[in-house]
Amino acid sequence: MDKPIRILLAEDDVNLGKVLTTYLEVKGYIVGHASNGEMAYDMFCSDDYNICVVDVMMPLKDGFTLAKEIRKMDKKIPIIFLTAKNQQEDIIEGLSIGDDYVTKPFTMEVLLARVQALLRRTIEADHEEEPTIINLGSITFDKMRQILTIQGEEKKLTTRETELLMMLINKKNEVLERGFALKKIWGDDSYYNARSMDVYITKLRKYFVSEPQVQIINVHGVGFKLVM
Repeated sequence: MDKPIRILLAEDDVNLGKVLTTYLEVKGYIVGHASNGEMAYDMFCSDDYNICVVDVMMPLKDGFTLAKEIRKMDKKIPIIFLTAKNQQEDIIEGLSIGDDYVTKPFTMEVLLARVQALLRRTIEADHEEEPTIINLGSITFDKMRQILTIQGEEKKLTTRETELLMMLINKKNEVLERGFALKKIWGDDSYYNARSMDVYITKLRKYFVSEPQVQIINVHGVGFKLVM
């Protein structure tokens, strides 16, 4: 059975937020509702979402800023903006950061149609682009079986090793922020979880000792980078 689609809804209008949440949940989605930009950012870091629906005008952190920060962590996640603005420059800015733009007032049916269309395009693109076997220099990684093949020898990875390696691969040659990885995989960025992640990073590095083209480097005070 397929996992239910998870939607991050960032909307500071409490009444509208409740109505949208209820409507989308009735349609079979799981909705996380944040009433400001900072709350939405924390929720995104702490859970897995398939799509973001973001109000542009929010307290603490506006929708455009939030979307830019989300994009730094996940370039592919679809983002729909909700706004009362309809000036051309706002629409252009919104579409340069996100994927779609819905102007208030709108009907629930219109928003649902936009969400479904964007998810459909994203899922189709993922199926076309995502290989099961990933080449990391001379080492191959079978993400479905969680196996690294190193010089003909198979190494079975744990689920957390696999999750961490996939996050590094998805951010290849870019920085994977420590706090983001901790919240996504361990659930929070406590000291003990941070130490645990350091152990997993050390284990992953050992797997790539025989392949000098692939390195996992520390970016001081920020996180890690898979360089290849």
